[in-house]
Amino acid sequence: MREKQQKQMPLMEPASSHPQEKELEAISTIIDNTPTICGYVLQDLNKGRFFKRRTGARGMSADQVLRAAIVMRLFEFTYEQLAFHISDSRCLRRFCRIGFAAKGFKKSALNANIKSISEQTWEVIFRDLLDHAKQENIEKGRKVRIDCTVVESNIHKPFDSVQLFDSVRVLTRLLQKARDHFGAKIIFSDHQRRAKRRMVGIQYARGEKQRQRLYEDLLKVARKTIGYATRAEGILEQLCSADMRLLALLFEIRHYLALSEQVYDQTYRRVIQGESVPADQKVVSIFEEHTDIIIKDSRDTHYGHKICLTGGASNLILDCMILEGNPADTELVEQMLDRQQQIYGRYPLKVALDGGFASKDNLSKAKEREIKDVCFAKKRGLKQEDMCRSEYVYKKLRRFRAGIESGISWLKRSFGLTRCTWKGFRSFKCYVLASVVAANLLTMARKKLATT
Repeated sequence: MREKQQKQMPLMEPASSHPQEKELEAISTIIDNTPTICGYVLQDLNKGRFFKRRTGARGMSADQVLRAAIVMRLFEFTYEQLAFHISDSRCLRRFCRIGFAAKGFKKSALNANIKSISEQTWEVIFRDLLDHAKQENIEKGRKVRIDCTVVESNIHKPFDSVQLFDSVRVLTRLLQKARDHFGAKIIFSDHQRRAKRRMVGIQYARGEKQRQRLYEDLLKVARKTIGYATRAEGILEQLCSADMRLLALLFEIRHYLALSEQVYDQTYRRVIQGESVPADQKVVSIFEEHTDIIIKDSRDTHYGHKICLTGGASNLILDCMILEGNPADTELVEQMLDRQQQIYGRYPLKVALDGGFASKDNLSKAKEREIKDVCFAKKRGLKQEDMCRSEYVYKKLRRFRAGIESGISWLKRSFGLTRCTWKGFRSFKCYVLASVVAANLLTMARKKLATT
């Protein structure tokens, strides 16, 4: 079983007077003063382990895993960079409670441990830190501002031709693995070069007729590869009972086969039949199939997930909701206000929202919750006297709302919320929540340093 914290603190050099090191020391103090959060991490690390190992290398403690994850998001490190800087930096070794005598951790160990932390655990850590901020009188949640943004998935532009080539490439690789590594008697042809030539030709085609002809051949190649994979599925079903690794490969083939068939279908409907395929029926990536198509204000198209953020007067992020699909902002107001009631046990007194949330129905719902002042950045037919007690309060709240824009910009520039680099929807949620937790810890640390 893992340990929550090390039984004896390692020897460490004293802290210096560098401003960044002072911030890390303040964050470390906040983590020490909120001991429950390491307990949540420990539960994730011990999940599925029913006995304590007495041999082998000593693993990372829950405290070290949490601190390493925070360092990763604070400095936007990759796992390889994280492993190097923790080993190289005296300041980060001190923060992660490693000490100068230890060797540090490999990137594989950091990856396995940090990815073990679930999105539910990050959510609970996020809420516990808000409780700590409330006890320290940093944020009471009486005045909030709400806005939405998009975090993109780590995918290329979802052109149909590129996705068809990806399907051919991945299925062929899996079939080759089944034949070469496991000796499965699968007959297939490798069409990767042909598919790549057609993909490049489509991108540089001069006219619609040429593009149509190239698409027809690329679809033909994709259909053949899908047929090979379908026949291989039946062969592997008979062999997988003797080898669990082969069973895992069979599941992987089935996964990509289903996505490839969907990509083929949507391309055939759009290119050959001339249909307009709805966004909810499209696959924009066979590697990040959870990705949604987000169109903002009929201008920009993003591929990722919409997140709704609630900010406070202290610049802390008070709530973060990761959405599936592309619901209208007007549908989110009631839910975001109720989440504030769950966090603080009461509704805020003042709420400032972006103009996209404005509607008479949302205003009446906010007033039913005894929120005194509700400000929408764009009135959209609403009157100031219906929203706020006076024109002065409305203008003040509208200026206050603009602060959430700078907060979102800070999260994107400094914590990597422009694009999620972790794979899978579960990891996407963990990435976003870990970034918000790191941002809140840094904001709280700076508040404490400013008052000392």
